[in-house]
Amino acid sequence: MSGLVDALAVTAAAVLVIVRQFRAGRIDTDRRWWVLPVVLGIVALREPGVIDAHHHTAAVLLLAAELLIGLVTGAGWAWTTRIWVESDGGVWGRGSRASVAVWTAGIVLRAGLYGVGAALGVRQDSSALLLALAATLLVRSAVLAWRVQAARPAGAPTPAYRDRVSRPARKEPA
Repeated sequence: MSGLVDALAVTAAAVLVIVRQFRAGRIDTDRRWWVLPVVLGIVALREPGVIDAHHHTAAVLLLAAELLIGLVTGAGWAWTTRIWVESDGGVWGRGSRASVAVWTAGIVLRAGLYGVGAALGVRQDSSALLLALAATLLVRSAVLAWRVQAARPAGAPTPAYRDRVSRPARKEPA
């Protein structure tokens, strides 16, 4: 695939994930929460352009920074997600206003890394962005799974970080 098609695919996946986080949705608590991030990581690592051979050290440092930003974004996203348990025992979640700040900071930092890489002449492939997205989703899913395990009794709200919730958030109509 061309770089443009890769970039569009990664952008479409990220937009879909971001938009879906602001709709109330049932959190799947089965043991397969890691499958999608692992598949995305494998797809990213199969591409030969993850590390620029002509600027090896700078490319590795940029990739490490990209992964670190992905990990922090995933953790921040999970901690700013409001979760609650319905009376039927189903666990639901929805992104909060703080989630917007986490995503905005992650996007700004990634754009800054891209600018630094361009200034250094490092060839940056979309596979690094896809790998960071995989890291984001993996950490987010792991932290949410942990939070669901520690959820309060049925019906009690579990507020997001620095979120004042006096009642459970309502599900959005389907």
